[in-house]
Amino acid sequence: MIIEEITDWEDSRLTPYARLTEAQLQNRLSPSEGIIIVESPKVIKVALQSGYQPLSLLCERKHITGDASEIISMMPENTPILTSTRNLLANLTGYTLTRGVLCAMMRPQLPPLESVMADASRVCIIDGVCDTTNIGAIFRSAAALGIDAVLLTPTACDPFNRRAVRVSMGSVFLIPWTRVDNIDAVKRFGFKTLAMALRNNSIDISDPLLKQEPRLAIIMGTEGEGLDSEVIDSTDYVVKIPMHHCVDSLNVAAASAVAFWELAQKL
Repeated sequence: MIIEEITDWEDSRLTPYARLTEAQLQNRLSPSEGIIIVESPKVIKVALQSGYQPLSLLCERKHITGDASEIISMMPENTPILTSTRNLLANLTGYTLTRGVLCAMMRPQLPPLESVMADASRVCIIDGVCDTTNIGAIFRSAAALGIDAVLLTPTACDPFNRRAVRVSMGSVFLIPWTRVDNIDAVKRFGFKTLAMALRNNSIDISDPLLKQEPRLAIIMGTEGEGLDSEVIDSTDYVVKIPMHHCVDSLNVAAASAVAFWELAQKL
């Protein structure tokens, strides 16, 4: 264990935690140098168990033998453990929400679509959702409710965003995911596509036809404007969740949980 004391807010070792924007952390120009900031011992543990590589850990000194002790024991011996006073660390955005433990990790390269789809029968495609809280919630529901993989179009935000990781409770580290330029790309793997949208021709989500499909891709769009008409027109099914009390729709994160529960392969 390498314990390094931080005494100055300007210390360069704090840069990943305090001075880089999400875009800079992602480092699109050099993806191999991208960084993920993971918060709280529980979520950091999930990432470590999933094979993600730590660059450094940041915590109050008391957490080294307290809340962070288990995850420190899981890290390579040469991982720097950065520590300081609570007053200095409290200046970090969101620090008080993390139980005092942050970890910078290497951002892995995304897997090819072929490997993500190989053994999948139910996948979620996220199109146009740019709210990090919704992204994190969708990933958590997908992992918990039997979705095999998640695909994101270029208009969906980064699941490794700091808030998305926290909201997902580490589910972004558990379920395979990658980017896809064209939603129709899943069809070459034998998938039928399903758009969650309100249209006159929408069928009920409980329709037996849907459960009989061996491979199904569930497309979720932003709750404001919904999916583009072109996307909906290209799908095999347009599906709705029945509503009561004159409510027209659910938040996209809530709708995804309902869809996953109804359409995923049950244990």
